Amino acid sequence: MNYILLANGFEEIEAISVIDILRRAEIDLKIVSIYNTLQVSSDRNLNVTADITISEIDKENITSIILPGGSGYQNLENSEDTKNLLLYANNHNKYLFAICAAPSILGNLGILNNKKATCYPGFEKYLIGSKKCNDDVCVDGKIITSRGPGTAHKFAYEIVNILKDKLLSDTIKTGMLFE
Repeated sequence: MNYILLANGFEEIEAISVIDILRRAEIDLKIVSIYNTLQVSSDRNLNVTADITISEIDKENITSIILPGGSGYQNLENSEDTKNLLLYANNHNKYLFAICAAPSILGNLGILNNKKATCYPGFEKYLIGSKKCNDDVCVDGKIITSRGPGTAHKFAYEIVNILKDKLLSDTIKTGMLFE
């Protein structure tokens, strides 16, 4: 199962675009609230009802964890449940996808050591131990990072490419008039 973690203050484009594109690809994806309630509010007060709370994640069946940015990245980083889940996923060789400010969480946890990574400009100092990458989307093994709202679609298409295949990713791009 693939999980996108939402905290209050999440960046709308980075979360909703990824959810939309992964669901178009028929990738099993659960929207996860890091709170004890299903309601989560974005940076610009878009209210989302999550599928499950973080305590309901089935750790044994994780394929990937996705972290959107926005001011909510701090709420993700301040959540012990989130940090424990990310460390568990990393230690069990699961995919970790992070965009905007969220790659800094991986850096602060030591997950980016010797990995190529990118992030929102100004957050590079938090990509601790990483090899800085200036691409819109950086792929290094099971760690995939991206720069921000303007790269959210590319980020999502790369996730589809990795979790399914390039043909499907390209088909969805064409259908969405991306290129």
